[in-house]
Amino acid sequence: MTFAEKLKSMRKQSGMSQEKLAEKIGVSRQAITKWENNTGIPDIENMLALSSLFNVSVDELLSNEKIEKKQTDYLYESVTEYDIDNIKRYDMNLGGANTLVLSGYEGEKIRVRLASNTLATLQSDFKVKIDDSKNHIDIDISRKNGMTEANAKEQVMIFVQLPSQYIDRIEASINAGGVEVKNLNCENLELETKTHNVIIDGFVGTLEIDCNLDMNIVCNTLSGSVEVNQISATSRICVPENAEFTAVKKGIGTSISYEMDGKKAEDFSVADSENVIELNGMKSELVICRNE
Repeated sequence: MTFAEKLKSMRKQSGMSQEKLAEKIGVSRQAITKWENNTGIPDIENMLALSSLFNVSVDELLSNEKIEKKQTDYLYESVTEYDIDNIKRYDMNLGGANTLVLSGYEGEKIRVRLASNTLATLQSDFKVKIDDSKNHIDIDISRKNGMTEANAKEQVMIFVQLPSQYIDRIEASINAGGVEVKNLNCENLELETKTHNVIIDGFVGTLEIDCNLDMNIVCNTLSGSVEVNQISATSRICVPENAEFTAVKKGIGTSISYEMDGKKAEDFSVADSENVIELNGMKSELVICRNE
């Protein structure tokens, strides 16, 4: 990932427009545009400002190798694999974690990987159980030895990889600081969660998010439907540039509004699009935003 791609991704995940980011570090919006288009790079003063704002080192901003290492290498790991050979429905009860990354891949094994940089007793404090029936897989992660959900949310990452050729429908329950769904083609994924942050990247199908917390949802890609089911919550969903979608509002006392570059905007949804963003529930608001 280039510096330009990293900067754009971090800005969107933080829910900032180019104008807002420029204001925070004291530069023009044109400078941000130039950096994100890979036609320029910040001087050291601005690079340090970005580093402080997004809480990453300058090396991490500039080094592909360090970014990859940060995402994949941990001091302690526990990996559970299970072979399958036909299409399955999945029911996952994953407990608590700092982050869940749920993805598809080309293979024939279910892979459940727990990772931490601080928890040396990872393998003894968690148990991964996989039950297989004819057309159904149950995946459960339970805690042992007095491990609390609060500690799990602080110290443990969960990576679940499913064989792309053997995915039917998925139900997943997780209490996490953040959830990322990527490279997954699924007729229906129902995510029951307590989280403030969801990233969607390379997902194709219908994604239902059941969550009563205020969320920031970042769609790096939009291909199918994203259904947000909430009660008494206010959430934001950021859609890709030029992505077409139909907005649907259901439930009681729900509302949908729009923002462009951090400012209130007119409805920019499109009737009868193949892509759908839907709000369901009671007394909830959804802000659909787009950054140019």
